[in-house]
Amino acid sequence: MPRTIGLTGNIACGKTTIGHILLELGAERYIDADALVHRLYEAGQPIAIQVEKAFGAQILSETGVERQALGKIVFNDPEALRRLEAIVFPAVGQAMMHELSSMSESGIAVIDAVKLLEGETGKLCQSRWIVVCPEEQEFRRLVARNRFSAEEAWSRIHAQQPIAPRIKMVDEVIDNGGTIEETRSQVTAAFKRFCERFPG
Repeated sequence: MPRTIGLTGNIACGKTTIGHILLELGAERYIDADALVHRLYEAGQPIAIQVEKAFGAQILSETGVERQALGKIVFNDPEALRRLEAIVFPAVGQAMMHELSSMSESGIAVIDAVKLLEGETGKLCQSRWIVVCPEEQEFRRLVARNRFSAEEAWSRIHAQQPIAPRIKMVDEVIDNGGTIEETRSQVTAAFKRFCERFPG
């Protein structure tokens, strides 16, 4: 198994940006849990079939699970969100293990997962990092990137776990509320500390 950095934070906080900076700094692989979910939701996949059974055919399109339709259900109903996570999380964990098992022990992997600290994924990581930024910034990114309405964007932001208790569970906090140069400086320093603590 490679050395592994776990990257978490709320929706649209900039985890992907930090992941790509880490690749530039020398990490071998960036594993995005959300991208794995996209694959699991493709038409005909076992997880897509299970999600349809749990939430109805209205969340399906020709290509698979329609994430926006599913989101309107689960992000306004905590119990529905828990049911979805119980279906999806184990499969995502298996896909991550498959990715990690193909890497050398000297390599460094970055796992990007919103629920890194709440699930089993965090146990795969030597170091856990959280990315933070103001909620207003998350809102602007969601509206611009995902074309959500204001109501949809805020419903996703407010469905998340509070940041403060999670900060106590991590090794590094990356503040992504400033310029890209400021973010890059923080990531570079944190990566150096990781490599010194876990030499390859």
